[in-house]
Amino acid sequence: MDSDTFEVDGPVTLLDLLGRVVAAHPGSRLPQVLEVCSVLVGDRPVSTQDPADVVVAPGASVEFLPPFAGG
Repeated sequence: MDSDTFEVDGPVTLLDLLGRVVAAHPGSRLPQVLEVCSVLVGDRPVSTQDPADVVVAPGASVEFLPPFAGG
């Protein structure tokens, strides 16, 4: 499993964090992949919430889950 760690000074929005993730992987297809992923902040699904409204606290985990085939 691949993972990145980003240091923050305080709470950040998921939108800000997404920008940091994409910037850390220039030239990749990551932006397109993230568009179709389900997102968990901690154990809470983000679902249809606007990433600009989702607050990520320092130390929280954020998981990007790509769609899976099958049942």
